[in-house]
Amino acid sequence: MKLLNKQRKELKKVILVNEIKGRIISKGYTTNEFAKALGISSKTFYNKLNKGVFGSDEIEKMINLLDIKEPMAIFFANEVTQ
Repeated sequence: MKLLNKQRKELKKVILVNEIKGRIISKGYTTNEFAKALGISSKTFYNKLNKGVFGSDEIEKMINLLDIKEPMAIFFANEVTQ
């Protein structure tokens, strides 16, 4: 059981943060403006972005605001941590 839990911790779903940051800039948003458009504070947005964890409603808003055509590649990218 401990091995299974360790494997789960090593493989986790992550958001491609740099891709999101690039799209925010390319759409002409500042970080503060984008956080406001999501309905959260700048600090909360920054924390969630650093952790790579957003709620499904927030992800849906980001997909729409940033006109993301293939969200699975950005929001559900697998990354193995060491």
